[in-house]
Amino acid sequence: MENVRRPPRGTRKRDVPLTEAGIYAAALRLIDADGVEALTMRKLATALDANPMSLYHHVPNKEAVLRGVTRMVGAQFRTVTLEDAPWQERIRLLATDFRTLAHRHPELMAYSFSHQPDFIQPNDSFWTALTAIVAAAGAPRSEVSKIAAVMVSVVIGVLTAELNGSLHQWANLTPPGPDTEEDRAADADPASTDAAHEGPDQDHMFRLVMDTLITGLESRLTSVRDGRGAGL
Repeated sequence: MENVRRPPRGTRKRDVPLTEAGIYAAALRLIDADGVEALTMRKLATALDANPMSLYHHVPNKEAVLRGVTRMVGAQFRTVTLEDAPWQERIRLLATDFRTLAHRHPELMAYSFSHQPDFIQPNDSFWTALTAIVAAAGAPRSEVSKIAAVMVSVVIGVLTAELNGSLHQWANLTPPGPDTEEDRAADADPASTDAAHEGPDQDHMFRLVMDTLITGLESRLTSVRDGRGAGL
């Protein structure tokens, strides 16, 4: 029988050629499973059954891979368009859909929020929808981007705290000052103690964030219309 020599592992030809899209998809699977820090070019090549050096024909380094994966996930963002709904309802829905995307890929999104200041681009569907809603709410054109930037910063801050566990920890801190009768009654109730141990309802807390943002913007826009506000 003829002795056939097999090529070394990692150097044999793949049945399917490498592509940037395929590399990003494989990287996202690894990130979802083990986190961004665990991703290496060698692990990515192994997942693709490819020679590690062949990856560099498509992406120069890990940072480029992460940016590509982030763009790919960002392109997945979808939201329902409610043109006739009040701007308050539209902005709640937009933020909720963005939160859903963040929780779909928590490891990647937490990294992107912290390490990629250009995570949101001017032509992203999220940004274009948000600025359109702020404009429809009656914000002066010169302030639309500023207001949208503040809202994005708050939402991303809350989502980051959700994803890394900070929100759970902070919500369970005991506020300073003497206990009230209501506090003492709650402490005596085993059900309330169990609820505190389980942590806050993050859906409820996110709604609280949106209520606060919307109320603030309503107040801001009223001040502008009444001539009591000039500039952000």
